[in-house]
Amino acid sequence: MNLNHLAIFQAVASSGSVSGGARELHISQSAVSKQLGEFEKALGLLLFDRLPRGVRPTEAGQLLLVYANRLFAIESEAEAALGDLQRLARGRIAIGSSRTIGAYLLPPLLAAFRRSHPDVELSLQVDNTKVIETKLLAGEIDIGFAEGTVSSEFLDYHVFAQDELVVIAAATHPVCANTPVPLSVLTQNPLLMHEVGSGTREITEQALAAKKIQVRPAMTLASTEAIKQTVATGIGLGILSALAIRTEVDAGILAVVPVKGLRMQRPLYRIQMKNAWISPSMRAFLDLLEKSA
Repeated sequence: MNLNHLAIFQAVASSGSVSGGARELHISQSAVSKQLGEFEKALGLLLFDRLPRGVRPTEAGQLLLVYANRLFAIESEAEAALGDLQRLARGRIAIGSSRTIGAYLLPPLLAAFRRSHPDVELSLQVDNTKVIETKLLAGEIDIGFAEGTVSSEFLDYHVFAQDELVVIAAATHPVCANTPVPLSVLTQNPLLMHEVGSGTREITEQALAAKKIQVRPAMTLASTEAIKQTVATGIGLGILSALAIRTEVDAGILAVVPVKGLRMQRPLYRIQMKNAWISPSMRAFLDLLEKSA
């Protein structure tokens, strides 16, 4: 079915005359008559009874008009929805983030975006780096944030910030009495670490391997909060992002333990599918991220 013919049919039916349909569509009356005739011929049905003044839809025309009105109403709705999307009056951004970024960097950014664009829906999933990459590749999220190294040729990685990993201990732990401490402290004390697949764990293992230090974690804990709370009991040392322990250090619960010859810095990545379409809401979010960097 020719949609141009259908639009002409609807205009004529709505106005009650060929001349009225022509005025509505801003085309000549002869062009409307010709294309309406072609439409009826293609369908094999008479759509209008021609009256002395104007036209009246036949039974077939009345039936077709119901569908034409529904079709063009959906078209108008689609245009309005796209306009809303362009004006950020609607939209959705599904975000995936590793724990440190999701807990300590993104919340202020999400709050600022929400204040500027209250009609855009935001969702945040927090998981380890490998899961975030998997979700991006599966199309389950629109953008990811993670620590660690790149691993997929289908993803683009952009450094948006820098982070530092630090050794931490309970503020009352004996190692805090005389700092900086030697590297051997890391093998002489129980070490609490994230699970395999965590960006923090990966960077830690790489940094220690470069110093010829092999450690087996005394505990493997799946959350930053669990590591902080356990380290605070004095049972061992942990290695976490400096971003994650500010509150506890300020409160005198945890302390950063400087280690001689050891500095662990890492880039924080914004991750997206290569050549992905950037929606207006995503563009606004990326602009805000860049301004806040």
